[in-house]
Amino acid sequence: MNARTPNAEADAELVQGQLWPADSVGFDNEKYLTEQSSFIRDFNMIDPFHLEAYGETVVNYNRDVETFPVLRAILERITGGRGSYRSPTDMGGNRAGFAITNDAMVRQAAAQEVIRRYFRSACEYATGLTDKQTVERVEVLMKELNVVAEDRRVVPAARDAAAGAAAGGDKGDGNLVCGAAIELPDGAVIAGVNSPLMHAASSAVMNALKHLAEIPQKLHLLSPAIVQSIGHLKQEILQRKTISLDLEETLIALSIASTTNPTAELAVSQLRRLRGCEVHMTHIPTPGDDTGLRRLGVNLTCDPQFATRNLFVG
Repeated sequence: MNARTPNAEADAELVQGQLWPADSVGFDNEKYLTEQSSFIRDFNMIDPFHLEAYGETVVNYNRDVETFPVLRAILERITGGRGSYRSPTDMGGNRAGFAITNDAMVRQAAAQEVIRRYFRSACEYATGLTDKQTVERVEVLMKELNVVAEDRRVVPAARDAAAGAAAGGDKGDGNLVCGAAIELPDGAVIAGVNSPLMHAASSAVMNALKHLAEIPQKLHLLSPAIVQSIGHLKQEILQRKTISLDLEETLIALSIASTTNPTAELAVSQLRRLRGCEVHMTHIPTPGDDTGLRRLGVNLTCDPQFATRNLFVG
């Protein structure tokens, strides 16, 4: 990876499996492989075939080592002689190690990826999609790498926003206070909290758009008439218990407002700049928030807390 790469986190995703050559890569292959395999219960082991063939000690997945004799026999039957691969590392080793020129950047990006996967596994455990052991394995890895969840800048920002709103009592929706934060390309971290009119994700995105477009925070991008009309539809016709707009609804309303409001049009023009930004929420997003954030192309993490006790969230 070149030091000029604008998105080191995306490059960290591309470095899959065993990095080669191991002695030219500062990153710990074994720890990285452990994080990669935490979801499928692989474990790491010395590749005995590679050690025998080349006298070099490398780390590989147990499943690759276990199935290599079968694959080698198949290849030998096909080629009619000894295959070109002498070890599973020969088959799976990539050349990413030769492309890494900034070890510090790779380490930082990889640590951020581990933190993102920790939140992912924690939320999957909360929703019943995985078990506690998966979360614990990532937690152990984070301790080995000496990283904590708060090393992700948007995490304390979102939590502080929620805590401040709860203490102030002027935000939130009833007894529910949620926070969200987004890290923008210029390094600024913009937060938002929920209210009777908007979800926390909606608030954070709207605040971020104002920052990017240099729109004063006191200006409203959505007119009260639009918000009231949507609220009437949700509460009186669709029989929803709350009129608070999720992010998908907010983006649709913003696009409609942009047809008559030049300020809203300016905000809409900044939406593309959110792609690839880091976002954290203090609660698991509702389907509307999740869809909106996914379509914006942000890297979302969230605390494993539900925003409501309702089993079905619309």
